[in-house]
Order: sequence, then structure tokens, then C-alpha cells
Amino acid sequence: MPLSGILVKQVTIKSDGDVFHEILRSRPHHISEMSPDSIKGVDLHEGEWGVVGSVINVDFIHDGKAKVAKEVIEGIDEEKKLVCYKVIGGDILEAYKTFLLTVQVETKEEENLVTWTFHYEKLNENVDDPNSLMDFCLAVTKDIEKHHL
Repeated sequence: MPLSGILVKQVTIKSDGDVFHEILRSRPHHISEMSPDSIKGVDLHEGEWGVVGSVINVDFIHDGKAKVAKEVIEGIDEEKKLVCYKVIGGDILEAYKTFLLTVQVETKEEENLVTWTFHYEKLNENVDDPNSLMDFCLAVTKDIEKHHL
């Protein structure tokens, strides 16, 4: 069983794709207001909101447990409406050696397609693929959408 993997899921949102991208890029600290049952808080640890190299701390509830993720903004592509975060600390790294999250918004006519991509390496073969974490991200995406409709 391979230890490295890529998991990709997409969800269509009816809310504005540019606004969604802007929230994930520059205002992730507002997500706790849009998805209060899942995201308890997002704090700036180092740098500036929406700037590559900045570090954020995310407090969240996953599988009924309070968890923390420390993430660095690895990349931002305005043209592709893409933001990439690398997990550098917290609960996720108890199961994964490396974990990279990319979220991209593609706008086609009236639809906005949000694509979440995880690149990860498990610590060992007993670690599950991060399907429940992906479901969590998709649920937060829908919460953000509901907030803006």
C-alpha cells in the first residue's frame, strides 16, 4: 500500500467564485463566522493575510474532536483563483508526514466549481487516506456558499 497519495474532490457552488477565492486567500479568519460548527477560529501567526509565506493557525472540529492545524501559505495564483497551504504543525501531522492542501475556483458561466486537492504522505501504512478530512473541507465550502447566498 503506497504511503503517498493525491485526493481530489470537486463541488459546485452558486455563490460568487471570486468572493470564495478572496475569503480563502485573504480572509480565512472570517470562515469561523460562516462555518461555526466546523471552524472555531483562524489566527495569523506570522506575516500578513493573503501573502505567500504567511503562517496561520486553524482551530477546527473534525470527527467530533477539537483539532489544530498550523499552515503556511505556499502559493497564490490570482489568474487561476488558486491558494495552496502546507500543513507545518498540529494534529494532521500526527498521521501524515507531509500534507499540502490546494483549493481552486473555476468559473464557467453561472457555475463556480471548487476543487480541493490534497497531496500527502502517510506516516505508516496503518493511516487511512484523508477522506473524512476532504468531506470536512467540502462541508465548510458549502457553509461558505450558504452564508453568501
